[in-house]
Amino acid sequence: MRLRGRKGIRESLEAQPELVVLEGQPLRGQWSQFFGNDHPIHIELGMGKGQFISTMSTRNPETNYIGVDMYDELIRRASEKARAAWAEKNGQQPQNLALLRANIEEIETMFDPHELQRIYLNFSDPWPKSKHARRRLTHPRFLAKYAELLDGHGEIHFKTDSTTLFEFSLNSFAEMGLQLRNIALDLHRDELRDDLVLTEYESKFVKKGNPIYRLEAVIGEQALQQYRRTVQEGQLKETSATVSEPIIAPAATSEG
Repeated sequence: MRLRGRKGIRESLEAQPELVVLEGQPLRGQWSQFFGNDHPIHIELGMGKGQFISTMSTRNPETNYIGVDMYDELIRRASEKARAAWAEKNGQQPQNLALLRANIEEIETMFDPHELQRIYLNFSDPWPKSKHARRRLTHPRFLAKYAELLDGHGEIHFKTDSTTLFEFSLNSFAEMGLQLRNIALDLHRDELRDDLVLTEYESKFVKKGNPIYRLEAVIGEQALQQYRRTVQEGQLKETSATVSEPIIAPAATSEG
């Protein structure tokens, strides 16, 4: 992907140190200091123009968000979108958001183990050719990195419009022995899921009627324990409801 950036783009990014991080390695293990708090950190790998991560940051002030991309021009566009989103929301500058320029291949050099709570993979490049499978962001080699960076509440939330990438990803998650939940083969089939923030790509695909695939991978031990408790409670409620239902003889009807 090649983007033609505006003249002076690097200077523009350098002038926004409160929002734009051009070198992430020095902040490894120090992101709480960058944000000035110890709130959970959620990151989006491959944020594009930044609609998703900007909107998430305005909706959830008690969570810190980091959008990651490797292109200066996308970082610039995301910074404009972030400032616009915050201005529209409450007239403020972004408070809990950072835009990190980084190559995802080196993501483990930007964060300490267990420094993150959630990773979003939204409409990642599907790299359709088999010879490029290792570049897919859901390849086991990437999942192993994510698992190391995520804390006890760690999760991965994944969305794509690519059937091939989704099938590949299901196999990758299974190969890594990860617990999956909320698997959707057509996320917006019945109605638009406005409880979930849409990306730019997603909005276009939905308008075209294209199915969106989504899943959540539960990784952290505390997250797994919570998931198991939720499943067990749901099973108990179903069993209780079945046992407590009174036995009533069917009423006579006037049909036929």
